[in-house]
Amino acid sequence: MSLLDALRAAIGADHVLTGEEAAPYLTDWRKLVRGQAQAVVRPADTAQVAAVMRLCAEHGTPVVPQGGNTGQVAGGVPGADGNGIVLSLARLNRVRAIDTENDTITVEAGCILQSIQQAAEAAGRLFPLSLGAEGSCMIGGNLASNAGGTAVLRYGNARELCLGLEVVLPDGEIWDGLRGLRKDNSGYSLRDLFIGSEGTLGIITAATLKLFPQPAARLTALAALPGVQQAGAFLSRCRGGFHAALTGFELMSGACLQLVTATYPQQRLPFQPPWDASWYVLLEISDAEGEEHATARLEAVLGEAMEAGEVEDVALAQNIAQARAMWTLRESITLALAEDGKCLKHDVSLPVSAVPGFVESTDAALQARFPGIRNFTFGHLGDGNLHYNVARPAQGTDAQLHAMQPDLSNLVHDAVDALGGSISAEQGIGRVRTHDLARYKQPTALRLMRAVKQAIDPKGLLNPGVLLP
Repeated sequence: MSLLDALRAAIGADHVLTGEEAAPYLTDWRKLVRGQAQAVVRPADTAQVAAVMRLCAEHGTPVVPQGGNTGQVAGGVPGADGNGIVLSLARLNRVRAIDTENDTITVEAGCILQSIQQAAEAAGRLFPLSLGAEGSCMIGGNLASNAGGTAVLRYGNARELCLGLEVVLPDGEIWDGLRGLRKDNSGYSLRDLFIGSEGTLGIITAATLKLFPQPAARLTALAALPGVQQAGAFLSRCRGGFHAALTGFELMSGACLQLVTATYPQQRLPFQPPWDASWYVLLEISDAEGEEHATARLEAVLGEAMEAGEVEDVALAQNIAQARAMWTLRESITLALAEDGKCLKHDVSLPVSAVPGFVESTDAALQARFPGIRNFTFGHLGDGNLHYNVARPAQGTDAQLHAMQPDLSNLVHDAVDALGGSISAEQGIGRVRTHDLARYKQPTALRLMRAVKQAIDPKGLLNPGVLLP
């Protein structure tokens, strides 16, 4: 029996896709990479995932796990050789259990992130992982890439929100590590091997996640800053004034919001008269004591920041609709960049104290080397993560930008590396950053990573070409 016939027998012929049916699964979200595959398979549960992996191991066939395919680094699409299969987890979409006394929710890997948030809310709890793609990304991919998002400052990355995993290994064996324990010191943290491994060690099929109490009040404000240098001082003031209540602190250049409002005219900056500031901060606080207490805290801290010259103006959301509009400005930046044309994306992490200096010096260095290029920088300043995007000159072409890419990205990443930063903060390495990883990762670290890969996936069947150089 051929592999495809065996797969049809194992999971049903309707869920082994080939030809045009498979095409949507073969291109990444940014349309940078288009791969080939023998088929796309869509198992319905963990047992079927294990059956698929056993068959592929017997045939020596590579497997590319795929969730919502919303990643920025093409980690969920196959290579060009067409030898492997894509394993979609979309049908593993059940909420298995909610334990409000233990504050946990157990979900399958194909659950849409927004659905998990809604299930938690229906149970009177909060699942705080929040991303721009939360309406289509899946929790298995979030964990496989150790996603960050806008609430890392308070709640941590996906890794910090996960207590246990269920994983299918390359040979089809199932590791059941679904535990809702905050403490388990009984050996190596196998869970942490698979989180952030980008599908190269095993296929996450389910996870037990942390839940939190719903805040009594949640307030949002958009502040206009005179420059990026004031952002660090403003963050320190907010941390000192709000403590753990500070759940979001998003830094955005004026160029980003100008692009958003130009691309989507229905969106407006909430200032009278409209500000044309060089930098903005979108901040959110979640208060346990109610709206009156939260408002008083927020107004006091923002007033101090304005007196100190850290903030030029501020708009405080008066209701849920206004808060949503502010967050829509932030979440529209990536979409506006896609409308503008190709851009070179750099998802970097730096010590928070180094961010303002990095932005100013790297912007200047790029203009000196590549006159006319446009910077669209935004990110999660509270955890030191910048999305440092570089677009073609206003009168330039995408082809010209592509020709600049090697030297331009090396300049950016060299500056990050010199400051003790990372070339990938939350998006992973995928297929598009493996050369960068080889350039900047310590040789000892790469050797250890390869040793782990060899131990768990000796045949190299899981996501070949992803993560490891």
